[in-house]
Order: sequence, then C-alpha cells, then structure tokens
Amino acid sequence: MRAGTPATGDFGQRLRLLRTAAGLSQEALSHAAGVSVRALADMERGRTRGPQRGTVRALAEALDLDEEGAADLEKSAAAGRPRPRTAAGPPSPVALALPRDIPDFTARGPALARLLELVRGPRPGLPGVTVVAGQPGLGKTAFAVHAAHLLAPDFPDGRFALDLHGMEPEPVTVRDALARLLAAVGVADATIPAGTDDRAGLWRSLTADRRLLLLLDNAADEDQVRPLLPGTGPSWALVTSRQSLAGLESVHRSDLALLRREESVELLAQIVGQGRVAAEAQAARDLADLCGHLPLAVRIAGQRLLSRPHERLAKLVVRLAAEGRRLDGLRAGSLGVRAAFALSYRQLPPASQLFLRRASLAAGGDFGPETGALLTGLSYEEAVVRAEELTDAGLLQSDAVEERYRFHDLLKLYAAEQLAAEDVPGARDAALDRTARWMVRRATAAALHFDADHLGNTPPGDPDPASAPVGREEARAWLEAERAQWVAALGRALDIGLYREVLDAAEAMHWFSDLNQHWEQWVEVFRCSSAAARLLGGGREEAVHLNYLAWAYNMCVHDPRAALRTADAALAAARACEDGLQEGWALGYGAGALQRMGRSEEAHGRLREAARCLASVDCAHARLAELTILNTLGTLLRQTGRAEEALGIHRRAERICRAGVPGRTDELIGLYLAFVLQQLGNDLAALGRGAEAEPPLRHALTAFEAAHMPVWAASARLDLGHVLKALGHSETRQTLLAAREALAALSSPRREEAAAALAALDRASDVS
Repeated sequence: MRAGTPATGDFGQRLRLLRTAAGLSQEALSHAAGVSVRALADMERGRTRGPQRGTVRALAEALDLDEEGAADLEKSAAAGRPRPRTAAGPPSPVALALPRDIPDFTARGPALARLLELVRGPRPGLPGVTVVAGQPGLGKTAFAVHAAHLLAPDFPDGRFALDLHGMEPEPVTVRDALARLLAAVGVADATIPAGTDDRAGLWRSLTADRRLLLLLDNAADEDQVRPLLPGTGPSWALVTSRQSLAGLESVHRSDLALLRREESVELLAQIVGQGRVAAEAQAARDLADLCGHLPLAVRIAGQRLLSRPHERLAKLVVRLAAEGRRLDGLRAGSLGVRAAFALSYRQLPPASQLFLRRASLAAGGDFGPETGALLTGLSYEEAVVRAEELTDAGLLQSDAVEERYRFHDLLKLYAAEQLAAEDVPGARDAALDRTARWMVRRATAAALHFDADHLGNTPPGDPDPASAPVGREEARAWLEAERAQWVAALGRALDIGLYREVLDAAEAMHWFSDLNQHWEQWVEVFRCSSAAARLLGGGREEAVHLNYLAWAYNMCVHDPRAALRTADAALAAARACEDGLQEGWALGYGAGALQRMGRSEEAHGRLREAARCLASVDCAHARLAELTILNTLGTLLRQTGRAEEALGIHRRAERICRAGVPGRTDELIGLYLAFVLQQLGNDLAALGRGAEAEPPLRHALTAFEAAHMPVWAASARLDLGHVLKALGHSETRQTLLAAREALAALSSPRREEAAAALAALDRASDVS
C-alpha cells in the first residue's frame, strides 16, 4: 500500500500527481479503475471538481493507496462537490455552466435566426426541444453553445450544459446525468433519489415552472435524452448529436449544412487575421476547398496557421492537395479531423463499418444501394439498411429525391484509410471485380434499349432481370445515375482481361452515345474498347472502336488533334482489313477534325472521298454513314461561302431519308432527317431565304427535344434564333436566351456565339 501525496485542496492536481507517481498512463488508470479516459481527463483538468464517492474509491484502489491516502483523496473530492442542502434552493452559479462561447464564431446566420425566432416566438406551455444533428465536424456544439449564449437572457432560472459523451465507449448514464442536473438546480446529494425513474420524476417536477435553458451535448441516442427533457413549462432544450435522433417526438430540427466557400474563407480570416488571408486570397479559397468547407477542418487549418505565423497559406495548400497526406495535415494540437471521424466509426457495428469502407471504392460523387451491395457482398435490402444507418450516424449524406448516398470528401478519405488498414488486398480486389462484372453486364443490357438493331426487344444478358430497367426511359435513368460506376467498371474489366465484355458494352453504347454526346466519359469508354479490340487482335473491331474514339474526341471533348490522330489510326486499320464502311467513317471523322483545326481544303477532300467510298458499300449502315458525311460536307461548303452547293448536297441527303433505309425504323430515320433539315435551314438562311429556313429549323428542334438530345436541340435553337432575328420575329430574344443557357450548361463551343447574338440584339434594341 502506498501513502498519498502532500496535501492540496485541488482534486485534479492531486489525482494527476498520484497517477504520475504510480507510473500509470491515463489509459492504464482508466482500465484499472473502470472510469472512462474522457472522465479521467476531465477530473485532472479540473472540469470535474468533485466526483462521486464510488468513483473516488475505485481510483484509490487502482492507485493502491493506503487508508490515509484514500481519505485525503476523498477529502479533496468532497471539497469540489456542492455543499449538502436540506431542500431545493437557487441554482449553483458554477454547476453545469455553459461552455465559453467562441469569439470567432462565423456564419450560420440563417440557422441562428430561425432558432432564435422559434424560441422567442409564441408557443404552448410544453418545453421546446431543438435537435442539432449531423456529420462529424459540422460545428454542432459550437452552434449550440453560441445559440445558448444568445438565448441566456431569456432563461433567468438557469442555463445548464451537460456533455453526455455519446461517442465514448461508456456514455453518461441516464441515472448519473439526472443526478448532475438535480444537483445543478439545488438538490442536495443526500436527497437525490436512488432510482432512475424517481430521479426523472423529481427532475420533471422541479423544472415544471422554471425557465431553464438546457444544452445536452453529444447525445448517444434517444433513450439517453428522453428522461432528461423537462415535461412541462417554459424551458427549452438544445440537443446535439452525431446520430439523427429520429425517434425523438415533437422536436424541432436545426440542419447545419457545409459552409459556403465565402463563409469558409471568412472563418479562416477570423482565426488567422484578415490581412493574412487578403494577402493570399486564392490560396485561402483553395484551402477552404481542400477542407471540404467542413467547419472543423477549416478551424484546424486556421489554428495550424495561427501557430505558425510566418508560414504561407500556399504551403499548407500544397500539403493538403496530396490526398494521402490531407488528413495528416488537418491536425492542430489535440484537434484532428481523423480523430473526429474515428469516434463515429468505432461506434458502428462491424457490418456497417465494412459498408463504409467498401463504399469508398465507389466511383463518382454518389452511389446507389446496388453498388454498396456489390462491393460488400450484402443483399440489396441489407445494403439499404446499412446505408441508412450510416446516414443516421452522419457518415453518409442521402439524396433528397433518389435512394442514393454520398460521402463528404474528407470522410471518403478516412473510409479509404480504414479500407487499406482493415481489408486484405484480395478481398478488396474481389469486391471490385465482382462489381465490375455486374455493372458491365447491366450497362450493356440497358444500352441495348437504344440500339437500332434491338428496338422493341428485351435486351439479353442483364445480371438480375428482376431489377433490370424496363423500356428506354428506365434504361436512360439507370445509365445516367450510374454513369460513373459503369465507366469505372469498364476500366476495371479491361484491367482484368474481360476484353470481349468491354467490346460488347461499348458497341451497345454506340447509339446511346449519339443521344448524349455532351458526356466527356465517352472518351474513356471508347479508349477502353479500342484497347480491348487491339488486345483481342480484331482488325475490323479495332477500326470500329477507333472510329468511335475519334468521334468522342471531336464531339465530346472538342480535341481535334487527338481526333485526327485516332481517325488516321482507324483509317489504317480499316484499309488493312478492306472494310469500306469503316474506311468511310475514318475519312469523315478525320475531315471533321481537320475542319475544326481550320484546314478546310483538306477536310473537303476527305469528305468527298468518304462519300464516294460509302456510296459503293451496299448496306443499311453505309447509308446512315453516307447521310452523316453528306451533312458534314454540306455544312463545310456553306461555311466556306458555297451555300448553293451546300443546299444541293443537303437536298440529296433529304432524298435518302425520305426514301427510307431498309431495316431501319421510321423513328431512327426521322432523327437523321432532323439533322438534314437543320442544315437545310441554315443553307436557306445563308442564302437570305429566312422565311423558308424557319420551318425546317423548327422541325429539327422539335425532333431533337422529343428524342432527348440536348446538344443537338440547343444548337438547333441557336440556329433558329439567328433566323428569327433576321426576320424581326417577336420570339427572337426568348429563343436566343434559352439557347445561350442550354449551350453554357453543356459547355458547348457555341455558347459564345449565342452570347454574342444576344448582345447584338440588345445593342440594336438600345439604338432603336
């Protein structure tokens, strides 16, 4: 048995000296005494001045104190407890006092205003409850503390704050929480009931007529909170939690979003100084972006910079830009983003931890339950349960409309770290392979809904026919929503040698890609498929998919140099296998690239050669290709001042469309006719025949909109706007404005043309 330390009245100081003398860490003493590390740290720092007798006895035994040492320790603890009273009296001025407000509290203006209006507004006699829940790092406690200080004058009978330690392995029990609240309102220790229900009843009776403000911070769940809420009267409770506490009845919710960029920069400026941020304004904005506009991350970055007054903001930006070092960089003293996330992660059951880790493998900004199910090996229904559990825990964000989920950027990095630490590489690879196979098969079947050779038929090969999209609209919706997943799956399938599957998927996408040529991902799709064709040794297939890739470079990412290189490679492959159809396409795509590079004469020559080549090939595919080439040739002729020749070429294309193409539906040929009519309208406009140009352009616009082809529709709308302007039509401004907005949303090169046309129209209006 050991004796105590020299006498001191400060319990925390005495406990720290005893622990140090015993050679114990806080963790070791916590384990030996059965007291949480958080509670032990609060005692040593003086936050808990007078722990209960049972806690003191457990600490004395763990420290191996003799009777005198244990008595001295109890004496110092007793000095920190409220003096025994025989009846309830006025609240202690120090018991459960509100934490210090944060002087640099920033943003949250609308949320604060709503809360203040709610608390101060008319309401029935029942106590009010506001729940502030959400993901780690949103600043829930800071918000609640700041609000409590603003509301303090409205609650003259007491303002109490109680940390419920909801993220600790052992949260505060309801019984202990009630004891502390009762002591805070003046109940002597000796008169506090022993049972939890009796304590709750006494608490409700004592608070019934008082105006109390209660801050219950870091709640674990609804069962921990309910007994602590006043039952009647004018009191108000602010409850913060990382859990949604969806089961709490009759509460108001204050939803905190991520900061806006300007709010993040302002918070940074409040911490490090306006001058320092103004001197590196762009670096400050970049730093806010790298913090994901998460208040905790921004505060940590600011505190780190504050402790290093000579360090430039740009230096920290460079460090955080490396994803593998970002969470390491977001740490300042005892504050750390990783530690905040870890508290929530450790609370999860193993299946939810697995789901969170594996979900970090999902491509893109969000994912659906089927992706989560594939990556984890769970059923769809179980994946939904886990995703919803993680949403309630604030670790995932759910979409407002669709059953889809997304990570905060920093949380995704944390989940990826846990994946690397806890999952064996073989399991990770198996999950990615399983997901890739399923996604490629589903994407192939969905895309076949748009294939001219499969119209009206149920596409084969879906991995789960029971959940497969039915019809074009469902197929389109799935392909849109899961675009990032199936594009990534194609890359994975190529890596693991599923070359035929990759080719089949890309071929199925051919017609669908025409409807969505604003997707930059088509470059990646057809890069994968052309590589797969080369690895399989198929000369004709390589020519086909190189042509698709040249189209993507031309139309989707507007890179004519890459398009020309790829088209030339396709031309060589087509000639090597004597495929006239692919040779014609390659000449056409090469011509399109040359035209965009300003080499009009070379483009003209290639288009003439392509048209001759395709006219000699007798098949439906060749007729459709010929229509495309004639359209392009006519457009080039018009753009080089030869509108009459262009009109003749487009009339020839119109005749092919109206005659029909064997084996192709009227719907498909109707789209080709719309392309032709758009160019016919432009030819007529160039010849000054605006009245004749308007009907074909309106026809084309209607057809493109009906087919859900936004790029073509926006372009046709701009062409129509030019014609209406020349005619002095009343719809001109409305048409040009809609065209400009659509083209800007699509990042189309023609968006500047639309803006210029509108500006010219406005200038003309000002003059008139």
